[in-house]
Amino acid sequence: MVNSNQATKTISLEQYGIKNAKVNYQLSPDELHKITIEKGQGVEANSGALAVNTGEFTGRSPKDRFIVKDAVTEDKVWWGNINIPFDTQKFDKLYNKVVDYLSEKELFVRDSYACADPNYKLNIRVINEYPWSNLFAHNMFLRPEESELTTFDPEWTVVNAPGFNADPEEDGTRQHNFAILNFTKKIALIGGTGYTGEIKKGIFSALNFILPVYKNTLPMHCSANVGENGETAVFFGLSGTGKTTLSADPNRKLIGDDEHGWTAENTIFNFEGGCYAKVINLTEEQEPDIFRAIKKGAILENVIMDKNGEVDFENITITQNTRVSYPIYHIDNIQIPSIGHNPKNIFFLTADAFGVLPPISKLTPGQAAYHFISGYTAKVAGTEAGVDEPTPNFSACFGAPFMPLHPTEYAEMLSKKMKETGVNVWLVNTGWTGGPYGVGSRMKLKFTRAMITAALEGELEHVEFENHPLFGLSMPTSCPNVPDEILNPRNTWKNLKSYDVQAKELAASFRENFAKFESYANAEIMGGAPMG
Repeated sequence: MVNSNQATKTISLEQYGIKNAKVNYQLSPDELHKITIEKGQGVEANSGALAVNTGEFTGRSPKDRFIVKDAVTEDKVWWGNINIPFDTQKFDKLYNKVVDYLSEKELFVRDSYACADPNYKLNIRVINEYPWSNLFAHNMFLRPEESELTTFDPEWTVVNAPGFNADPEEDGTRQHNFAILNFTKKIALIGGTGYTGEIKKGIFSALNFILPVYKNTLPMHCSANVGENGETAVFFGLSGTGKTTLSADPNRKLIGDDEHGWTAENTIFNFEGGCYAKVINLTEEQEPDIFRAIKKGAILENVIMDKNGEVDFENITITQNTRVSYPIYHIDNIQIPSIGHNPKNIFFLTADAFGVLPPISKLTPGQAAYHFISGYTAKVAGTEAGVDEPTPNFSACFGAPFMPLHPTEYAEMLSKKMKETGVNVWLVNTGWTGGPYGVGSRMKLKFTRAMITAALEGELEHVEFENHPLFGLSMPTSCPNVPDEILNPRNTWKNLKSYDVQAKELAASFRENFAKFESYANAEIMGGAPMG
């Protein structure tokens, strides 16, 4: 067994059924970086970051994500295409095959934890087949002090074996790759895929069950920051809506960029110890924080580099989902520890490519729950194969693939929090104005920033509002540093009848999507739906 320079503790993996493994425990980022290169599994970019190729899978595989259906989960999980049930006995057999595969190998083990608030801390042991996967775990989970390791008692275990392929016929999987959560045994079992995001999303999915069911805490797929006045802001949004960009505010400290909990004590805490950001078309001008975080200790995934180690961020030869993971301390302006108090504003970000939704509107608790469950944005041409024109995209709670409970359970928790705290919830359209994609133009970032700043500073409390005739959204008629004429989207279209037709079509898409939730939603939530 190998001792790390960081930790003197040695561990055995026999208790997990892994026998005669060479255990590299709690290695430093520099050690893992070096071993990855020595093994020929990665190269160093000119920034100092480690660059790896994750192999066959360059993104998550949602159809191969399972939850073991047993006494803990049977009556609580919202079973279906997102939460696919897996048989207990099949899990046990597959687990035994995986640990047999890992036996007698050189493995990389890391003790870490999730949840920055000590009252909600979840201790995690990650067992990795590859050194760079273990570096990812170092970056993305919270890092215990060395003194904590001597008495560290892991509650959850991640067993990560990218080189192991399942036999679907024998093992009960859909294909050779899998990511399975077992809430009784507290194990996340991952195999057949080297995509590192499965590691972090496995624990995120587990917390999305644990926190609301056992801890009366709302888990959120969001970013968060805190101002000088101590007031916290939360940003929800799907990919491409500006969540990372808008939460990186030079005047506010970043709590975290992806996953948070909102406690009964009214604190907001980061689940993670790092950031996992897309780097497609990355420039220092547009995303200075992310660009500068790409240095020694960071891991670039599936990027193309030249012979000098210069990354071509526009190159999507391998995938559009090129990424970087880095510890949060690679960002300068951060909140330490990653906990915020006094949440005052929540922003739902949407990139509406139809040009229908207002650039900013204030939501009632019912509307907030409705739009939270809807989780709307639009896909535009060029973002995905086969997408030639804008299409509505709905992801419940802005993170459907990771939510084990029914979306209305999270939405009702959010409504309750809104009422208890008096927090403002804003719907912000970072998408199109003056017409749909191809006709209108993307909302200028400087205007979106000005609207968010006005909301954060309370300047919208003193202006008049008007209601959107179809969506019922409360739109300000003026906002500092923003032209009045763009605040009502209908006014920006040359043909008002065309706007009305487009608005009715989008409203119909909302109602069609929400039909599957109606039987679970209360009257207040249904009152937040568009009219017509």
